[in-house]
Amino acid sequence: MAGAYDTEQQRMIDRIKCIAFREARDAGATFINRQWIADKVHRTTRFVSEWWEKSYDQCFADYSNVGAKPKLSEASRDIIRQASGQQRKSGPVVAKEIAEKQKEYATGRTINNYRHREGLKPFHVIPKPLKSETHISDRLWLCDWLKDWTAEDFLHLAPSDEFYIWTVRRPNYQNDRIWAKSIEDITEDERYREMVKNQSCVGVFIMFTCKRLLWIIKDKGESWTGQCFRNIVLIENVIPFLKNEENVIDPDEVIFVHDKAPCMRANKTQHLLQDNDVKFWGNDIWPGNSPDLNAAEHIGSIIKDEVEKKLSSESGHHRYLEETLKMHIENVLARMEEDTELFESLLYSYPSRFRAVKNANGRHTDY
Repeated sequence: MAGAYDTEQQRMIDRIKCIAFREARDAGATFINRQWIADKVHRTTRFVSEWWEKSYDQCFADYSNVGAKPKLSEASRDIIRQASGQQRKSGPVVAKEIAEKQKEYATGRTINNYRHREGLKPFHVIPKPLKSETHISDRLWLCDWLKDWTAEDFLHLAPSDEFYIWTVRRPNYQNDRIWAKSIEDITEDERYREMVKNQSCVGVFIMFTCKRLLWIIKDKGESWTGQCFRNIVLIENVIPFLKNEENVIDPDEVIFVHDKAPCMRANKTQHLLQDNDVKFWGNDIWPGNSPDLNAAEHIGSIIKDEVEKKLSSESGHHRYLEETLKMHIENVLARMEEDTELFESLLYSYPSRFRAVKNANGRHTDY
């Protein structure tokens, strides 16, 4: 069916037809196949394949309110709340669980929208899979290239990262976890929805050595353009920081490590670092999309967790303001600036990180 006739009720009828035709085929009507059924119900063979092996119970939804969107029962909402914050509990997985336990139809999008509205913590993000065999081989090459380094050699690294922090938690937004919050202090639902729609965001750049943390806050959560990254992050902050003996063991030996974001990958950025005699792992060395090999990702997670605790202790309307978010981020970063015990432990973890990558044959690890 197509156009205005393609309602959820019509889809339910077509699902039942798929199962009935399949049963007729099994009973001896050998001329019936998926394409034949697809032509009969005016659907794709993919639609037929998805439904003809399922039970009739799975085809139904509540149509007591014609024209209204199906609502989640309280029992289904409990299932969503219990699944929030757990790994392998994505929207489609929870929707299937609801169908099995409550016989209630819901889509993965419905689950995620409910999480969004209620400010529930989404499931933890699993690192994106590696993109190609070439990427895997690049990671293994880096492990072999550094196999003779001692643990002390890694103390000369200066890992860095950029991430974004929002005032409202958003379902599975890349690897940027956003703060859970209660809807109890929001008296009007429309007001809450407006906050979610127009929520504040702050961008953060961090770089750490065994001695100190460098951090830069970018208002409004705007992305770092190449020119802005070079002028503000590198020229004004990173390069002077790495040239100062108070921040590094040896300015001549320190190595700047970045996650290969577009602003860093640009030729102008690479040439700028070379012209200023800054050692770095360039495009031909660092395998992008390797969060498990960037210890700055670990510090980013700590910062987000600490800010989440601070925001959770706030009450009233001001807890959702950008000023409140920025204040807590600055306080957390300031307290972390000279946590040398944390910095050294992360840099000392690099040999273990590379061993884990080799044991995983170049694929992502739990770091």
